[in-house]
Amino acid sequence: MTLSRDIVFLDASVLFSAAYRPEAKFLKLWQMRYVNLVTSPYAAEEARRNLEKPEQRERLEKLLQSVELISAMPGKALPEGVDLPAKDAPILLAAIAANATHLLTSDLRHFGPYYDKIVEGVLILSPAGYFKRRPPE
Repeated sequence: MTLSRDIVFLDASVLFSAAYRPEAKFLKLWQMRYVNLVTSPYAAEEARRNLEKPEQRERLEKLLQSVELISAMPGKALPEGVDLPAKDAPILLAAIAANATHLLTSDLRHFGPYYDKIVEGVLILSPAGYFKRRPPE
């Protein structure tokens, strides 16, 4: 059986966690064969800003080398029925623009109401929720 390929959009919270320490559990995402990782320059910059140590920022830059960067479509509004703070809207819009199958975020406060829901073709999950659905190979 061949697994289908997921296009997984990584929120800044996931990028931050993956770069924060060398043994971060989210690093499994970079080892999965049937996953294309994408993010936005906006999410990458937010992760960079929040990482304090030079070695953490270096880990982030190394991880980003194998992540495709996709920008949100300028001026596009959030889908009907979706209510996110202005700082989080570009994350969902970029995931939609990337034709992502999944948006992974640890932002329970803002994205939690949308966990396990599909918005414009994008299934929003916590990283743990994603690993339950698709265990690392």
